[in-house]
Amino acid sequence: MTIEHDPIFKSVRFLSELIKSREISSVELVNIFLGRLSGLGSKYNATVTIMEDSAIRDARTADEELLSGLYRGPLHGIPWGAKDLLATSGDIPTTWGAAPFQDQMFEYDATVVRKLASAGAILSAKLAMIELAGGMGYRQPKASFTGPAINPWSEEHWTGGSSSGSGSAVAAGLVPFAIGSETWGSILGPANNCGVSGLRPTYGRVSRHGAMALSWTLDKLGPLCLSADDCGLVLEAIAGPDSMDLTAVEKCFKYDDNDISGKRFELAILKGTRDKLQGDALANFDASLSCLSDFASVEEIEFPDFPYEVVTRTILMAESSSAFEDLLDSGETSMLTAPEDRHPFARMAISARDYIKAMRIRGKIIREISTVLSRYDAIVAPSRNTAATRIDEDFRGIMVGHEGDVIGSLGNGAGLPSISVPNGFTKDNLPTGIQFMGRAYSENSVLAVARAYQRCTEWHLVHPSA
Repeated sequence: MTIEHDPIFKSVRFLSELIKSREISSVELVNIFLGRLSGLGSKYNATVTIMEDSAIRDARTADEELLSGLYRGPLHGIPWGAKDLLATSGDIPTTWGAAPFQDQMFEYDATVVRKLASAGAILSAKLAMIELAGGMGYRQPKASFTGPAINPWSEEHWTGGSSSGSGSAVAAGLVPFAIGSETWGSILGPANNCGVSGLRPTYGRVSRHGAMALSWTLDKLGPLCLSADDCGLVLEAIAGPDSMDLTAVEKCFKYDDNDISGKRFELAILKGTRDKLQGDALANFDASLSCLSDFASVEEIEFPDFPYEVVTRTILMAESSSAFEDLLDSGETSMLTAPEDRHPFARMAISARDYIKAMRIRGKIIREISTVLSRYDAIVAPSRNTAATRIDEDFRGIMVGHEGDVIGSLGNGAGLPSISVPNGFTKDNLPTGIQFMGRAYSENSVLAVARAYQRCTEWHLVHPSA
């Protein structure tokens, strides 16, 4: 079959139409992306395992189903990549990005992997990540046995953590979409740094069964894609209840992709947001606010006075020390890649009293912030205050760039959905992003705002040359 359209850097929705109309087969599409994974995956340190045999086998099945009249939906026959903390059955290792677990095997698939297979998507690669998703308090991009994930926009810059390979793979056109995880910044950070769209769902919206646990009450799984629309398509496939994960809420998610032409949105911006930005990041954010004014009102607000960052940091450190108790006791942290991860003594310094106090304050935060957010479709903020940092740059502080991150600490501490989409470039040609955060279970609202923004901008259509 002659392929009239180059499928690289095309949206999931576009590729879906090609497959459904049989302008391209799933086998052809998967082979194209397998070629890019093999040719460029190691260049960017984006891949751990390329699943060539199983991907081609599953693609053949997808084509046979389509010929027989079985069409599973918009992800049918579409290749994708999984952050390597998602369990996969068979002889495919799930490494958690860490040297001590390079040969770790599971006899089952994570629920997200299973749901995407049911939707017809073709798992083509396990993608690189920061070791243990940053659970040992890393301070540098090198904290992975696969090496630092290199940004497709600049080989001197990082993709962001800990879903580093997921961000890099989507930005470089190695897969049409990927699944990442976020405990605090690990979806929105790579989305910002790599110029892609990343959706952090509401806590409990997506089952985490089969995903490495970092922090039981903070961890979330979500998609990284080329557009907000694609994020909605993927979320519908992976969301929903799961008997294997009791924290997965009994709520199904139906993506509302209805036309938003003429719709006006009510948005808010936290007072002082612009004060934390400088240079190109500030100029890009101001340009975004100007664009938003065409279809939304933006009101400046203040949040209730709470220690948002301290609360979220306390919960994260206490829960991660428990999640990795066996590893810490075994002494195998000495095998980790980053020197600072080999002696994570700070992880054991949180008292039960402090953890319980943080959880009590968190309950108050959730109640009060729900009232604030009920008046708006979304809160607008930069996805990050800067573009990507250099690949050889250590981070300041034990918590990897979380200092001064009120929106991130609140959003993750309260389990709120947020989407990051590209909003421009710096003079060094590095992407920046803008995020839209909403109240719990309001993914359709934040997706609608992001889609409206991407209708009046073209940043999501600009891709690196590689």
